[in-house]
Amino acid sequence: MSTNTDRDLPQGAFDADRMFDFPEPDAAHPEGSARALVDHSLMQFARLLRRWSRDPATMIQALLYPALTLVMFRLVLGDSITSATGQPAIYGNVPLIALIGAMFGSVVSAVGLREERKKGLLSRFWAMPVHRASGLLGRMMAEAVRIFATTVLIVVVGTALGFRFLQGPLAGVVMLLIPILFGMGFAVMVTALAVMSGDSPLVETVSIVATLLMFFNSGFVPVMAYPTWLQPVVQYQPLSCAIDTMKGLSLGGPVLEPLLLTCAWSLGMIVVFLYPAVRGYRHAAAHS
Repeated sequence: MSTNTDRDLPQGAFDADRMFDFPEPDAAHPEGSARALVDHSLMQFARLLRRWSRDPATMIQALLYPALTLVMFRLVLGDSITSATGQPAIYGNVPLIALIGAMFGSVVSAVGLREERKKGLLSRFWAMPVHRASGLLGRMMAEAVRIFATTVLIVVVGTALGFRFLQGPLAGVVMLLIPILFGMGFAVMVTALAVMSGDSPLVETVSIVATLLMFFNSGFVPVMAYPTWLQPVVQYQPLSCAIDTMKGLSLGGPVLEPLLLTCAWSLGMIVVFLYPAVRGYRHAAAHS
């Protein structure tokens, strides 16, 4: 008697009985192993990059909006700021817009994460035999790539508007990494807020704060242009520290102090919000 597994079918014929006859896995890793963490994180990383590339809101906030904002600043305010302060405005605008792009992109990503929780996608991932930390780690990896892409685009647009790496190529490479350092701290913070805030508009409130910071920092105008009582606040807020670091690495000026302050702010956000992000992500995945 012939069976479904040994019968001969005409070439190109469809056998419904073999539709789900998948081969046995030969490279499975234990769910909690380091190899599983790497493989599953890379899968989540690739999934998010594909999703973001197909999402108009993410592409606009991460790429188009920052580039257009930089052009607007240069055309509308650039010459006025340069003549009023005696410093080329483009060397403050490029770092400012690169960091703002990193922040707004993270906000859109956090809103997308909240939607994944509402739709039950996180819970479906949680029920699968994947490493529990892969979702969050893959998201942070994707954030780093998105921030780097935004920074490179802003530098390219800035170069067309007069921006130059006056401190050499090595300093220029380090400058491109500053938004990633700053952006990782901000991304961990908004991720924690997204998974812990439920349906409250806490993430959107952060975007309003980020918009206000765009006009009270050392990249918009020099610190000396602000009222005396406001200058210390502007000088030592996290955005100004990162801008001053990037400005020193491109135009010239102090680098060590603003770099240390940037590291302190960025690592501080990671230390404070990493545990809430992990716990909130786990709770959102297990109970959504």
